[in-house]
Amino acid sequence: MSNLVEVRNLRIEAKTDAGRLVEIIKGVSLDIADGEIVALIGESGSGKTTVALSLMGYARPGCRITGGEINVNGKNMAALSEKERARLRGTDIAYVPQSAAASFNPSSTIMEQVIEVTRIHKLMSPEQARQRAVELFRALSLPDPEGIGARYPHQVSGGQLQRLSAAMALIGDPKLVIFDEPTTALDVTTQIDVLKAFKSAMRAGGIAGVYVSHDLAVVAQIADRIVVLKAGEVQETGSTAAILSAAHHPYTRELLAAFEPKPRQAHADADAGTKQLLRIDNVTAGYGAVRDGLPLIRAVDSVSLVVEKGRNLGIIGESGCGKSTLARVIAGIHPAAAGAIVFDGKELQRAARKRSHDQLREMQIVFQYADTALNPAKPVEDIISRPLAFYHRLDRQARSKRVDELLDMVRLPRGLRYRHPSELSGGQKQRVNFARALAANPKLIICDEITSALDTVVAAAVIELLKELQRELGLSYIFISHDLSVVEAICDEIMVMYNGERVEQITPDKLTAPTHPYSKLLFSSVPKLDPTWLDGLVRDPELVNQYGHR
Repeated sequence: MSNLVEVRNLRIEAKTDAGRLVEIIKGVSLDIADGEIVALIGESGSGKTTVALSLMGYARPGCRITGGEINVNGKNMAALSEKERARLRGTDIAYVPQSAAASFNPSSTIMEQVIEVTRIHKLMSPEQARQRAVELFRALSLPDPEGIGARYPHQVSGGQLQRLSAAMALIGDPKLVIFDEPTTALDVTTQIDVLKAFKSAMRAGGIAGVYVSHDLAVVAQIADRIVVLKAGEVQETGSTAAILSAAHHPYTRELLAAFEPKPRQAHADADAGTKQLLRIDNVTAGYGAVRDGLPLIRAVDSVSLVVEKGRNLGIIGESGCGKSTLARVIAGIHPAAAGAIVFDGKELQRAARKRSHDQLREMQIVFQYADTALNPAKPVEDIISRPLAFYHRLDRQARSKRVDELLDMVRLPRGLRYRHPSELSGGQKQRVNFARALAANPKLIICDEITSALDTVVAAAVIELLKELQRELGLSYIFISHDLSVVEAICDEIMVMYNGERVEQITPDKLTAPTHPYSKLLFSSVPKLDPTWLDGLVRDPELVNQYGHR
């Protein structure tokens, strides 16, 4: 089998905020055979996306290809003119982005956008392009393949949009498709449908692929071979089966170990789980018009739950199930329309602005995206100091001392206090986000998808930190996520939500035997570190039709 792609000694420089040039890709070499799918894996900053984009002869703003060869289908992409490279993009080489929703024009129909490349490159007639698009819609298991092209992007689901972006990439019959973390933002049941569709279409067309991801379980289902990157260098290369079963490099073994988070340890204090910290009874909340005092659109519908002191409750479910709305309802950010919230023996006002100073302090929420939760104009010291001043009225000297203690607590160097969020890694920003919550000295912390934007290794480290802090401080957590393995690692009880309702509550040791049909579908859709798992996956078609978000 001949090589479609040959990369030799690739070197790429980037300009830092200070204007200094730094080499970020340091002599990377790799091959991709005709029809082969190769995964590039590694943590944020490893260079996997930078390498993948270089196969199109593209370097992101501030970056420059400084050395090496990038041969794709016999053409050296680095040596071509921009005009020559543009002719190959969409024809020889195509790209599927991480967020299809951000890549579609909301004012044009899906069909117009999918066939656009055929018009630009004059590949076929408009009628032939539409026929080819319908064939791809069918091959990608999209509903109503003859009619879906007439819709607009907002009229289809996220999983459908992701498959439509693949149709857009495949319509020019490329030799190579670059997939840039295309399932990261999808729920697990949707992710499985999309992965199956991608794999089937690529195999049927004999198309080679580069699959960029930090999720080894996803990569295991689609890649023939894996290239492990760290700090711009190749650490290890091998077949998917060989990497998963007998990785050689310590960093690869670290990535694999992160998929097996340490189980939650039993509490040393036998009485820790016997006292109720939070109880919510029949809480309903939603949006839009109100009838008889209740919203017509119910994001949370008559939900009840209990969190005991020193224990953790996980809330899982797919996008739109109401889990994040429930978090905001508990915190008083989104006032409930009905029901009671009782915290530490006292019923809370539904709106945060009506709660007492201590009630606000004792319940903190940490949001998913530290990038948007942290003020970019303020240094870390000011960000952590604000709750120290607001809740505890500490003077400047006392605040400074406490900031050092909190940075120690979240395992960050004290010198980071002078940096701004833009100067921190994703994991560091989330630790600062957590330090700010700890500054209030809370009893309960609501963690809303706090690891979803983090790489696997970083996420595992954050989970272990949360466990340590709980043992040290006696905290309780509500942990909201769509990642079952993360919730399983830290929670004593797991509540499953679907369509705004609580459908089941289960302990981690019972995850293999859920009782509700939706829980069965959800738990069965979590990818395993096994290359044969997706091909052998059999799901009840009735459950998929009833609960799957396609």
